[in-house]
Amino acid sequence: MTEKQTRAPRLDARRNHARILEVAHAVVAEQGTQASLRDIARRAGIGLGTLYRHFPTRDELLETLLGERFDRLAATAAALETTHTPADALTEWLAEYAAFTTVYRGLTSSVMATLEDENSSLHASCLAMRQTAGRLLSNAQQAGLVRSDVTGIDLFALVNAVGWIAEQAPSLSARRDHLLGLVLDGLRPAAAGRP
Repeated sequence: MTEKQTRAPRLDARRNHARILEVAHAVVAEQGTQASLRDIARRAGIGLGTLYRHFPTRDELLETLLGERFDRLAATAAALETTHTPADALTEWLAEYAAFTTVYRGLTSSVMATLEDENSSLHASCLAMRQTAGRLLSNAQQAGLVRSDVTGIDLFALVNAVGWIAEQAPSLSARRDHLLGLVLDGLRPAAAGRP
C-alpha cells in the first residue's frame, strides 16, 4: 500500500462530504429521488466536479443517504426491543418507518426494489433493518398480538403501501397515521380484538 492509499481524507474533503450529505438530504426531501445533482452542488457551495468525486453517480449518493437511514432504523428497532413491550415496540417502530417512507418522493419504489436485489449496495443495510424489525414482529407474534401468518415482507409491503399512497395523493398524507392504525388493526389475531 502506498502512503497516499493509507492517508485519511483531508479535513476539507471530509467537510465537503458531510456538507454534500446534509444538503442532499434537504434537496432530495424537496425534489424527490430524482433531485438535481447540480442543485445539490450549488447549495453545498461546491463545484459539480467535487460532488462527483465524492459520489460519482446519483445512485451512490442516494445509497449513502438511504443506507444511513436504514442503519438508524435498525438501531432504533434494536433499542425498542429492549425498552418497550412487544406491542409498543412494533407500533412505535412502524410509525417511524412509515414516516421515513414519505421523506423522499420515489423512496418506496427504491426500498421495495432493495428488498430483493442482493447486488444492491443498500442490500446489507436494508437486510439488517428488516432483521431487527422482524424480531419486533416475532416478539409481537409470540405475545399473541399479531397474526402468526404475517411475515416481515408482508409488513414492509403494507407499510410501504401506506407511504406510497401518501406520496401519490398528498391530501391523504395527513391521514398516514390513521392508515397505519388500520394496517395494525388488520394484523391482530381475531381473538385479540381492538385496544
